[in-house]
Amino acid sequence: MLNEIVISRAIIDRFFKKLSDHLELDVAITGAGPAGLVAAYYLAKEKAKVAIFEKKLSIGGGMWGGGMMFNEIVVQETGKKILDEMGIATELYQENYYTADAIEAVSTLTSQAVKMGAKIFNCITAEDVKLTNDKVTGLVINWSPVESAGLHVDPLTIGSKFVIEATGHPLELLHLIERKSGGKLLTKTGKILGEKSMNAEIAETTTLENTKEIYPNVYVTGMAANAAFGSYRMGPIFGGMLLSGKKVAELILKRLKSS
Repeated sequence: MLNEIVISRAIIDRFFKKLSDHLELDVAITGAGPAGLVAAYYLAKEKAKVAIFEKKLSIGGGMWGGGMMFNEIVVQETGKKILDEMGIATELYQENYYTADAIEAVSTLTSQAVKMGAKIFNCITAEDVKLTNDKVTGLVINWSPVESAGLHVDPLTIGSKFVIEATGHPLELLHLIERKSGGKLLTKTGKILGEKSMNAEIAETTTLENTKEIYPNVYVTGMAANAAFGSYRMGPIFGGMLLSGKKVAELILKRLKSS
């Protein structure tokens, strides 16, 4: 016979062991969109201890909906290579334009990241960062329903050597850092420059160029990189997002290996 109390105890015991085991990380990622998932995959592949904290119940960010809820995405030749590595099917539309099923893409990226050893904690938001000597050394986390309900509930803290801002257009973590840290960001003005209107050609290039450290120990990836450094949005073409996730992982891995 099945015992409901045993079921409940199993969930509680396993979840809190998972959370307790990930209170100290090599890399904490805010946002489980495509760039965050790809970053987690490549970091975990090299045995970095990594966890993603996603405020929503669902994973995948804007990729779930494709373009205007038509759940197909487009990638160019360079981005396709990452989908190929993950085992995600693509179909040639015309030269340098490939389509992929958005649902397959998100679910496979998620599965691959988790199978490599990354952990994903959904319904958790980063409401602040931990600062040590003017460097970010972790996240301050709470349940996202606590935030949305406006409840006064004290948070918990995650220690992390590096943090990746992957919340996309809203730049949720970076706005917190800008508002509360008192320091300057590594942009030309020292502040968030903001996202420009649609220009896929430029945005796909600058997504990679802008994938870099923006505050001590904090890196931006994906659409967050363009929004932080004042470049354009690119819409439902995701090659730059995927490549940005891989690049930020490579940048951080170099620092982890040299420390």
